[in-house]
Amino acid sequence: MNLFIETTMFLLLIASAIAAIELRDLLAAVVVTSVFSFVLATLFVAFGAVDVGFTEAVVGAGVVGVYYIAMLLHTEGRADD
Repeated sequence: MNLFIETTMFLLLIASAIAAIELRDLLAAVVVTSVFSFVLATLFVAFGAVDVGFTEAVVGAGVVGVYYIAMLLHTEGRADD
């Protein structure tokens, strides 16, 4: 992969990690965390670890994101009760 593309992906990885930490909206933080996992999976594939990249894409960007959103749906609004 081109050095420019790799550097851009690493910068996107750092930016999404910082954004996930700094966001106050939990749903937006979950989306940014899924973006982080997907970019990481793409980097794994680019460096030749296809099996690790596929696992990161399925588990990190897919299943964990769905679990986080389900968790947010179950906990939303209970602070008022």
